Amino acid sequence: MAEPTKFRVAVIGRTGKGNYGHQLDTVWVGHPRADLVAVADPDEKGRAEAVKRLGAKAGYANFRDMLAKEKPQIVSVCDRHLDLHRDYVVACAEHGANMFLEKPLARTLAEADEMVSACDKHHVKCAIAHQTRYSPRTKVVRDLIAAGTIGDLLELRGHGKCDARGGGEDLMVLGTHTFDLMRLFAGDAKWCSARVSVSGRKAVAADVKQLGEGIGAGVGDHIFATYGFAAPTVGSFYTHRSKDSASARYWLEVRGSKGQIQMGFGQLPFAYLSEDPTWITGQGKVKWQPITSAGVDKPEPLKVADMGNWNRPIVDDLIEAIEKDRPPLGGIADGRAALEMILAVYESHRHGRAVELPLTNRKHPLSGW
Repeated sequence: MAEPTKFRVAVIGRTGKGNYGHQLDTVWVGHPRADLVAVADPDEKGRAEAVKRLGAKAGYANFRDMLAKEKPQIVSVCDRHLDLHRDYVVACAEHGANMFLEKPLARTLAEADEMVSACDKHHVKCAIAHQTRYSPRTKVVRDLIAAGTIGDLLELRGHGKCDARGGGEDLMVLGTHTFDLMRLFAGDAKWCSARVSVSGRKAVAADVKQLGEGIGAGVGDHIFATYGFAAPTVGSFYTHRSKDSASARYWLEVRGSKGQIQMGFGQLPFAYLSEDPTWITGQGKVKWQPITSAGVDKPEPLKVADMGNWNRPIVDDLIEAIEKDRPPLGGIADGRAALEMILAVYESHRHGRAVELPLTNRKHPLSGW
């Protein structure tokens, strides 16, 4: 049998300002379909370390030079800072390179629109690093919802990590995973109503600041937002700033007319099913059953330690999407939709009312407030 075709793969990182994301670079090391041709990083020391770490054949200070000379077919855009995401994606698309992109997608919907248009125009695929979407347990949860196991989908409740980043930064950095799952289970949100607070009072324009990780403008140390999906489904997201890490509450509740599912995030997130329509945990007589990749209340055949890099399912799907000319399971349009749910929070708060989605305002809602 002939060896499978290898793709020319390149990596973009930015040492000291976004770095290399959550293993978006190392996922290609030893991958049977990858020929790691180059790394781009403006930091000389960081670039040299990345070339050595990845076993890449070349290093470049300028990502545009790398794209022009190496002509990669796939690029891992690892930089966690968002200020250059638009430039990276548009440049890669113009050079015909498909992408694996760190989340969240961009700072504004205007940037996101340009990125989506560039990918469409040049017929390239872009997968977003929303890892939980690709978990085998998430597929089981999705199938249970579709099969009507918990009845009509009524409510989704999401929470941020509520740590020192709680509020605007939590909304952007962790909220993107939550909103991606909400959409996976319930489809596109149709409206958003939100309130943002600072030290217990309503946030005002003077509270707006530039947040970390190149996120751009943000506000608030306490945020509560509600969303409407196709009737009768509604959703909510909550985050507040805390000195103590509350990551144990970083999970999603999915409530239906016949029961509920609770699940976390990650490669093999915890997931549980209760077929109790009352939702009253303390009084319910129905046992919570674990959900594994094998199904409900079945032993888990997989081990995280044996699964390797948690981005592997994403890049494998991206390669298949390229070869079959289909969208990735979690593509750039999905990244934009999650970003839209995030920025709708600020648009709703600024106007003091619910706003319809898609948003008509494609600029950052806090600009010019």
